[in-house]
Amino acid sequence: MNSSLEKLTTEQINSNTKNIDIMNTVEILNSINDEDIKVAYAVRKEIPNIVMAVDIITEKLKNDGRLFYIGAGTSGRLGILDASECPPTFGTEHDMVQGIIAGGYDAILNAVEGAEDDEEMGRKIVAEKGVSPKDIVVGITASGRTPFVIGAVREAKRNGITTIGISNNQNSLIGSEVDISINPIVGPEVIMGSTRMKAGTSQKLVLNMLTSASMIKLGKVYGNLMVDLQMSNKKLVDRAARIIKYATGADEGKAKVYLEKSDFKPKVAIVMLKTGVDKESAEELLQSGNGFVAKAIEVYSK
Repeated sequence: MNSSLEKLTTEQINSNTKNIDIMNTVEILNSINDEDIKVAYAVRKEIPNIVMAVDIITEKLKNDGRLFYIGAGTSGRLGILDASECPPTFGTEHDMVQGIIAGGYDAILNAVEGAEDDEEMGRKIVAEKGVSPKDIVVGITASGRTPFVIGAVREAKRNGITTIGISNNQNSLIGSEVDISINPIVGPEVIMGSTRMKAGTSQKLVLNMLTSASMIKLGKVYGNLMVDLQMSNKKLVDRAARIIKYATGADEGKAKVYLEKSDFKPKVAIVMLKTGVDKESAEELLQSGNGFVAKAIEVYSK
């Protein structure tokens, strides 16, 4: 890449924290917090672009497509984190949202030297994962120029796959390569160049928006309750029962009974309690409502 690090906003010296090394603990923490406050506002400015991304992601997932996050270092780890939370939170298949990091799974815990600079490997990973035009690729790179990520989005684009870029610098290279560019400008980091800080925080916020909003639009939420959660431990079984309780007004005992009657499917249990139908009829109503609890109840009311 021809771009010089010195030209990147994320590589500038932050004038507000240039004396952080001689501050006391309270001053250090206030300085970090003062800079973090700016991150949410930078993300808000990108909402028009995030809207376009969410609508396309929703359409792809609705039609059996997959969402791939591709990044290196902190950006790659954040993609994996967001992807890994989708199955337990929203009941998705494990391959619906996938995170890919330069250097492979070893790089989740340890830096893999040179991995982010391998543009050719970025290209190859798209083919290895069998990414197709049914799917969507999101490249994440604070600098906007990480070769591994650039290689991946270029290969995706070459194969007719919709691409989204998340970066944190003006006029970023990835912004010119992708179909939709999301570019929160968070300014210089508290510690120069440490993009795990504000840049990473902004990326986490954007990824939260992309998956959460898409899952809401796919019917994974009733009100603001996550009614498609997977119950892999006792805590989540208890949470599911509380969700049924909040959604229907049933007492805790009744909520647990209907959770069991529904084969531990909170959406089915809620429809059963709201309409008085049996499990099979509740499942049919949900199918008629495209998986939305509110629509299933509406179908019944008609």
